[in-house]
Amino acid sequence: SPPYNIGKTYETKTSIEKYLSTQEEIIKELTRVLSDKGSICWQVGNYVNKGEVFPLDIYYYQIFKKLGLKLRNRIIWHFGHGLHASNRFSGRYETILWFTKTENYIFNLDDVRVPSKYPGKRHFKGPKKGQLSGNPNGKNPSDIWEIIVKDWENELWNIPNVKSNHPEKTGHPCQYPIELVERCILALTNKNSWVLDPFSGVGSAVIAAIKNGRNAIGIDKEKEYCKIAEKRIDDLKEGNLKIRHINKAIHKPSKRDKVSQMPKEWLELNFKG
Repeated sequence: SPPYNIGKTYETKTSIEKYLSTQEEIIKELTRVLSDKGSICWQVGNYVNKGEVFPLDIYYYQIFKKLGLKLRNRIIWHFGHGLHASNRFSGRYETILWFTKTENYIFNLDDVRVPSKYPGKRHFKGPKKGQLSGNPNGKNPSDIWEIIVKDWENELWNIPNVKSNHPEKTGHPCQYPIELVERCILALTNKNSWVLDPFSGVGSAVIAAIKNGRNAIGIDKEKEYCKIAEKRIDDLKEGNLKIRHINKAIHKPSKRDKVSQMPKEWLELNFKG
């Protein structure tokens, strides 16, 4: 995930033109070292300037296309928490652009299939009438990722973003969850493949790669984040790294909890209205 040019502590905010020009130089080098069977996953959100939203994936698509790469999916990552907006709808998704260099690319669909909602469904007409219509390994998870465990039978993968109460949280202001990049690594690389993250931050992509039997290289300009990443990798190898497991359901407050009840003041306002 590259910086979004929004003025975080690890970046200097500049014009959108200068920002994209710098990113294009980096993408050129990534394309140069990419294996013919390899993929590039570019996870981005929006750049907002004076209330105007610039969808970065649209700008990045043009750069990748100019360099001859082929877009295979525009994946929507939906999450439930984020900054609240008052003059527009609050943003609750980011995108992952998946590009390949050639037509002969690695894609391990079976490694990321999700359980089918109707595994016993059969063809009701045609030459396959009566035969099972699904796949015994599950179904394609689609291009909307919302990873909630109890929704595994649905086509959404609901992966919570890393906020203050997330078990993986470190000091990085824009840390993304290990399980998000893990899906890309499982589907788009093989065992012992090499994974490169040019904006590695606190090492989530590197950790996801090592965890699944891949080799990895992480690059980041912030020494503090590199030190955190090294510590997290050591913790992974020692079995002490805190990871939000995919089989953990997202917390939903009980209706008996005070925070989930309509405040008395609001009830009074509604009554007066």
